[in-house]
Amino acid sequence: MIAQDEQIRVTLPDGSVRQYPKGSTGLDIATQISEGLARNVLAAKVNGVVQDATRPIDEDANVQLLTWNDSEGKATFWHSSAHLLAEALEALYPGVKFGIGPAIETGFYYDVDLNGQAFSQEDFKKVEDKMLELARQKQQYIRKPMSKADAIAYFEEKGDPYKLDLLDGLADGTITFYSQGDFTDLCRGPHIPNTGFIKAAKIMNVAGAYWRGNEKNKQLTRIYAVTYPKQKELDDYLYLLEEAKKRDHRKLGKELELFAFSEKVGQGLPLWLPKGTMLRERLENFLRKAQIRAGYSPVVTPHIGSKQLYVTSGHWEKYGEDSFQPIRTPDPNEEFLLKPMNCPHHCEIYKTKPRSYRDLPLRLAEFGTVYRYEQSGELHGLTRVRGFTQDDAHIFCRPDQVKDEFMKVIDLVLYVFRSLGFTDYSAQVSLRDPENKTKYIGSDDLWEKAEAAIIESAAEKGLPTVTELGEAAFYGPKLDFMVRDALGRKWQLGTIQVDYNLPNRFELEYIGADNQKHRPVMIHRAPFGSMERFIAILIENSAGNFPLWLSPDQIAILPISEKYEDYANELFFNLQEQDIRGFVDLRDEKIGRKIRDAEVNKVPFMLIVGEKEAADGKVSVRRKGQGDLGSMGIDEFVQLFQAEVNV
Repeated sequence: MIAQDEQIRVTLPDGSVRQYPKGSTGLDIATQISEGLARNVLAAKVNGVVQDATRPIDEDANVQLLTWNDSEGKATFWHSSAHLLAEALEALYPGVKFGIGPAIETGFYYDVDLNGQAFSQEDFKKVEDKMLELARQKQQYIRKPMSKADAIAYFEEKGDPYKLDLLDGLADGTITFYSQGDFTDLCRGPHIPNTGFIKAAKIMNVAGAYWRGNEKNKQLTRIYAVTYPKQKELDDYLYLLEEAKKRDHRKLGKELELFAFSEKVGQGLPLWLPKGTMLRERLENFLRKAQIRAGYSPVVTPHIGSKQLYVTSGHWEKYGEDSFQPIRTPDPNEEFLLKPMNCPHHCEIYKTKPRSYRDLPLRLAEFGTVYRYEQSGELHGLTRVRGFTQDDAHIFCRPDQVKDEFMKVIDLVLYVFRSLGFTDYSAQVSLRDPENKTKYIGSDDLWEKAEAAIIESAAEKGLPTVTELGEAAFYGPKLDFMVRDALGRKWQLGTIQVDYNLPNRFELEYIGADNQKHRPVMIHRAPFGSMERFIAILIENSAGNFPLWLSPDQIAILPISEKYEDYANELFFNLQEQDIRGFVDLRDEKIGRKIRDAEVNKVPFMLIVGEKEAADGKVSVRRKGQGDLGSMGIDEFVQLFQAEVNV
């Protein structure tokens, strides 16, 4: 019989408590529960910390056994796969040097210095084959603590300068190595029990990446890859990627003539074409109407501001070096910045006159264009740009109004998502990093108040949330809405932030019921996030098949021949009067070609007119995706159209 002091109490996620011998591993616990679970356990979460499933547990603990179905289990699987990729590369490319190899949301990458050896798409398969050859050996991932001196000696002998650079920032007593097969790496872990879990591998892409992200350092080769525990899952993922290519907003944006980029205008600065502008305006008008109903007042602020404005707000201190540099004028005492944020301007609007507690909440809304310098390698279509428009608003309220106002904004964000077909989303409570408070401004007391307001508001709304430390804005915590698109990818769109700090920095005041001066609280919110990113995700989520009310061209009138052009133009004029948008296709093409082109351009309704339609004052109606709806009178079509628009 095992003595009581040699037992540990393990609390499982369902609340059950079991006793195990001291030193049991997550894998031991899984085996006791079921052999099936043990075959699928990738790692263990012990008292909130993910660790190897093979690592001993020496004290009472809360334990969660992680599998492929858990995000942390998947991340462990992919980070372990990065080590397998490195082992394969070391076998195939003698002298290769290694940087870092983290898991990312869609797999993993490893930054490597190939020492002048070529690596291209033609090499992908041999690396994949080598990875699977090694994986079949079921090599264990073995953790070994290492003194800093021994770690330095190991990589000096190996001649790996990047690992030595990483060691320079680590304290003695915190360093661990992991080995599998013939490969050893500097790594915190955790890792899966052995390489045998990895059944499918695919090299996805290769790119350049500066060491530590610094352009002054050597450019390494970044190899992106993904692995799966089953070949079918990899096949399904690759199928989704093919679908994603068809839906790529950059491709569809060009085909549908929504937006363009110009090298002469500059990288990351989109040009909105007429159809894209109509799409934007429809979205803006949709939100403007909702905001007016919710008590917001529209404002407009300049595209630039005095540098001192952003010194006061703290933006210059936090982002100045990595942003667009100051604009100088003939006056040597003047410096301006391209506007990186709208909030400092709105603070100054608040200060234009004295405020009473009866004036609050004051809700100021603006579709404000801001500019942030993104490195050229990070730019990506409309999702990462240098100039973008935020559907920005700032609510100035009393402390006793914060929770109610915050919940109203949650309602507005969810209304936007429902209206545009985003049904798969989660809410992320983004808090500051408790280990690195220097990244943020303001006192602990104010931060605690702001964080509590967000957590309580989300709870009262019954909104499921996940918490992420270190993801707060520098001035306050956030509730970020993470949307999954039709392909299962996750994007951060809407955001709501509680801010006690900018009102202090701008010395904002209101006169309270006690006739004393008080500080308002500021809520930042943007349901779309940015128009550019939101439209990019909307394009990909809908594959360019927008809701009827949002489509730039809602109808295409297709005359069978030039004899019916007058009737087509008269019809178009009458439908425009009903706020129905579109065009008349007057090209000298056969009607079949006109229909196909309208389908390709994702026009919802095609109205075909010929001799019979012109004589009877009717139209022959086709609906994209449904085909021929038959002949109908103009009023009948308008009723059909309006019924769908108003759904």
